[in-house]
Amino acid sequence: MVTKPGTAPSRSRLGNARLRAATVRERLAARSGRAWIALAVAAFWPSAARAQAPSYTAADFVNASDYAPGPFAPNSVVSLFGSNLSFNTATGQIPFSTSLGGAEVWVSSTAAPLLYVSPGQINFLIPSNLSAGTLSVQVYRQGTVGPSVAITVVNAAPAPFVGAQNFALAEDWNQNYALVNSTNPAHPGDTIVLYLTGLGHTLPNPDPGTALSNAAPIANPAELSLLLNGAAINSTLISYAGLTPNFPGLYQINFMLPMNTATNPQIAISMAGQSSPAAVLLAVQPLPPVQLDSLPPRKQ
Repeated sequence: MVTKPGTAPSRSRLGNARLRAATVRERLAARSGRAWIALAVAAFWPSAARAQAPSYTAADFVNASDYAPGPFAPNSVVSLFGSNLSFNTATGQIPFSTSLGGAEVWVSSTAAPLLYVSPGQINFLIPSNLSAGTLSVQVYRQGTVGPSVAITVVNAAPAPFVGAQNFALAEDWNQNYALVNSTNPAHPGDTIVLYLTGLGHTLPNPDPGTALSNAAPIANPAELSLLLNGAAINSTLISYAGLTPNFPGLYQINFMLPMNTATNPQIAISMAGQSSPAAVLLAVQPLPPVQLDSLPPRKQ
């Protein structure tokens, strides 16, 4: 019989989440071919799949936002790829449970909230109450246990959600929260809502797996910088950085685009000594300059 470390944390009950950016929800669900391969194997050899222990390595833990490797921050959304991770495919409901599809993920001595499980993939939250350090992770699956591997947890590990053409997933407040992309770019002066994971502890800090119904800004805003083409924008242009209400693990940064923003700049977030992956773009199209000779004549 497998012995589990510690006791699962308590969870408060909140209502269902409603998120404007449907593409963010799609990223949090599984979209990996490896998961379907594992499902097919389990369908043909169900008894073998149930007997085998979960299999994975430390390299199989990646950010769910863009599948980039760690480190990870408390309350980050992490994807684990492997085999024999769960008995079936299941999607969690808010507040996220620590057991789903027969699977559990333990980070150190704390059970992690589960967003999605399948035999080939698990999406889970680094528990929001953990501190930075090198922590052990194991997957338990009703009587079997996977290897104990080490992951690095830091105070912040910003990682924007990335969509088609490597554009960051964002909305434009000036366009009634329309999704910003190559066919609908933002413009200098617009207020942008950028979605990401990995900004760490907030005030207040939620219980693991639960959602806060109100805004919760990051605990250390002075450590945050948002860069466009490598240059940090003025901090006064950032109106909010913290959790997105009603969805665990999802953060947002609301900021105004500087008037001199170039076309499709690279966007990066730096916080607590960690920077988001390079080469992520923000869809922006500067407005054409006003030609003085095209203005109507002034009335005398």
